[in-house]
Formats: sequence, C-alpha cells, structure tokens
Amino acid sequence: MTELLVDGTPVATYVTTPDVDIRLAPRPYLHPIRTLGGTVVTDEYPEDHPWHLGVSVTMQDVAGVNVWGGRTYVRDEGYIWRDDHGQVLSDGQEPVDGGFTDSLRWVDGSDRTILREQRSVTARHAVHGWELLFRYELAVPGQAEVTLGSPATNGRTGGAGYGGFFWRATAGTAEAFVPSGGEAHGSTDPWLALAVQDSYTLVFRGIAGADRWFARTGDYNGVCTAHAWEDLLTIKPGAPLTRQISVLIADGRLTRDEIEAL
Repeated sequence: MTELLVDGTPVATYVTTPDVDIRLAPRPYLHPIRTLGGTVVTDEYPEDHPWHLGVSVTMQDVAGVNVWGGRTYVRDEGYIWRDDHGQVLSDGQEPVDGGFTDSLRWVDGSDRTILREQRSVTARHAVHGWELLFRYELAVPGQAEVTLGSPATNGRTGGAGYGGFFWRATAGTAEAFVPSGGEAHGSTDPWLALAVQDSYTLVFRGIAGADRWFARTGDYNGVCTAHAWEDLLTIKPGAPLTRQISVLIADGRLTRDEIEAL
C-alpha cells in the first residue's frame, strides 16, 4: 500500500493488490480517502455493490471482459452472473513529486493482457481542502482494436452508461449538482459536485471526448466519468485513451458560487 500526503497529512491510501474474489474484478484502488479534517469520503465492499472499490478505473465491458465486477448486463437477459471477469494488475510503482506513477495490465480470466495502462496519482493543497490529480492512459497491447462498453451499450435503458474513473462515496443524504443548474446525471458540464450530508464536498473536473457524468445519489452515492454512455468507445493501436481527472476534497458543503470562484 502507498500513502498520499498533503503537507505531511495522510489523505489517501492506495491499495495495490486487493485479495478478493475474481467476481469483484480485483484492481488497484484508493481507499480510504479523507478530507484534511479527517472525514472519510470513500467506501469499499459495500453490501449493495461489494465490487465498488473506493476510487478506481473500471469498465464492465472491455472487449467482452467484465473488469467492473458483479453481474454482467446481457442484452435481452438483464444482469446475470457469468464467468467473464478480469482484473487489473500493477507491475510496479515509481515515486514522483506529490504521489506516484503505476504501470498496469488489464487481463482476462486467462491472464491474457487486453489493455496496458500508465497511471499518475498525485495530491496537492488547494483552496477549501486538497486536490487529487488522477491521470491515466489506456493502450492496446497489439495491433487489434479494443472496444469499451457499458450496460447501456449492451441494451440497458435509463442512463446506465457507467464505466471509467469511478468514485464510490460514503452513504448518506447527498446532492449532485453542475454549474448549468441542470440534471447532473448524463451532463457534460465542466465540473460536477457531490455534497454528502453537508459533511464534505467533492468537485470533479476533467470530462473529455464523448464522456458523460454518471452521478448516483439515494440508493448509493457515486460519480463516474462514463466512457461508453451510449456508444462503444474504441481504442485503436497507437492512439491511447488518455484522461486527467481532478477532484477537490473539501470539508463541509461548498456552494455553486464558491466552486465557480475557485
């Protein structure tokens, strides 16, 4: 495990090799993440979705491999358990200023590499708290294209295009909002905020390409930069998928005006 520090204060733990069942799609993840005041803002192995592992990069359909965990959504059948789970393996980390880099392999159940990832995770002090910077690059290992899909691309309706950078937050009354004032779920606004029980606020930035914000509150609290909201996303040889997400972690509740002023 690796600790992220801000001005000497531990704010996040990076779990490199979780010892969990393959059906939970083992992968490196961040948990617990804390505000500077010590409030935990992530959850892991919750009863409702035990494959939700803090903060991770995860997809339900990577060329037919479930690297999200849990049941797989199958067109005209719904969610069913299948022997199709993969995992993400770390090949080694290197320290950098404010955090670390990690080289990873996305593999199927036979340990065949389907994607390679380069990841950078750093933390820095910010107004109202601290900021997590999470950059990742997904590349195909050979000359064949790899498609990323979601329950939505496999036929589920109702805005279920999840998969990408995913943050499972703690339970409690929560509100997700965006600068336009419109519906957060499915939006392409430049930022999305999640305020949980007036205890803490998370402000996400970094939406890119055809990604959409996936935001859940109520049954559970979570935010995802959804890569396959309606359509498959194809990664071609020599053209990696690159994203950089920043998340402000603040104690208390921030207003829309306070966020815009940052």
